[in-house]
Amino acid sequence: MTPHATTAPSATAASRVADRLKPFGATIFAEMSALALKHGAANLGQGFPNFPAPDFIKDAACRAIRDGRFDQYARMAGTPSLCSAIADRYRTHGLSFDPDREITVTIGATEAIPASILGLVNPGDEVVLIAPFYDSYPAAVAMAGATARYVTLRPPEFRLTPEALEAACSPRTRAILVNSPHNPSGRVFDRRELEAVAECARRHDCLVFSDEVYEDLFFEGEHVYFATLPGMAERTVTMSSLGKSFSCTGWRIGWTAAPEPLTRGVRSAHQFLNFTATTPMQEAAAVALREGMGYVAELRERYRRSRDRICAGLAEIGFTVYRPQGTFFVLADHSRFGFETDRAFCYHLVEHCKVAAIPPSVFYSRPEDGHRLVRFAFCKTDETIDTALERMRSLRTRLG
Repeated sequence: MTPHATTAPSATAASRVADRLKPFGATIFAEMSALALKHGAANLGQGFPNFPAPDFIKDAACRAIRDGRFDQYARMAGTPSLCSAIADRYRTHGLSFDPDREITVTIGATEAIPASILGLVNPGDEVVLIAPFYDSYPAAVAMAGATARYVTLRPPEFRLTPEALEAACSPRTRAILVNSPHNPSGRVFDRRELEAVAECARRHDCLVFSDEVYEDLFFEGEHVYFATLPGMAERTVTMSSLGKSFSCTGWRIGWTAAPEPLTRGVRSAHQFLNFTATTPMQEAAAVALREGMGYVAELRERYRRSRDRICAGLAEIGFTVYRPQGTFFVLADHSRFGFETDRAFCYHLVEHCKVAAIPPSVFYSRPEDGHRLVRFAFCKTDETIDTALERMRSLRTRLG
């Protein structure tokens, strides 16, 4: 009897990417981080701090690891201690969530986004996204078999208008995804703008996915918790995370907060995406939320100074700077330096100036809308910011 013959897959079959994900390719953050390492660049690209998380939460994580009770899977929704801490945090802002039935801990907010979309959006539905957007948003919509519709914010104000929102909605609109403070523009949407989103959601009987990961990092205005707006508590899935507020992006602790009917949808997807987040880190996250708001206030002031430092330096070099109201990103117009696109500029920057930044065209449905812009992250030490600014001063030779 001859052995069963095996045939290796063809090159086409072996390398085939699902059609719904082909438009997205590799993430820009991986590309620019690799270039930063290759060229020894000061990295103002990916948004992670280059300074450590506070000792008190690291100590809490170590205690949880040594304890021995937290070595195994947590319950799917999250540890009781963390879910209770999240619910108590929202209660101080006028929101009431049952910690067992309405809070779900995820692997960062980056999992909360597809869990919400996959669990609550059907193939053929439409989801309204605000451009520029976090790059996982349209990918998550595509994975759900839905269609993204876009509202594009324009510099210098990056203001959200009711007319643009209404134009993006249709009878097929299932949800609007809003992010404030907004990455990458740094805009803190005011109450009037968010009320326009709420009115649009009520009129079209759709949901709102509110990405509030930068809720603590605002310098002007106020952070409005979207679910506190009239009629929005029953329509809103609020998404947030620990990493931005406590300088621990690598811990990957995020969550959703939503009324039970919506939470059932989120959890139906979450259980098959990751099922549960890391147990000891959840215990430490509960400590952070209960004991760490003093650190958060200090971090906000640190980032305010870093924002002022980088904005002044970029303006002196020759950029047109769009001063952010929140987050730890700043957008600037690079067009005075003579590059046709943001990618061309960022490749020059990392190769010749040894500074890594992000080309924002990847955050737009029409890449040309971002070609004049560049995004810098200022969640870095003063030394890193100053080094980057000094290296970029060579760009001034390109000014007319």
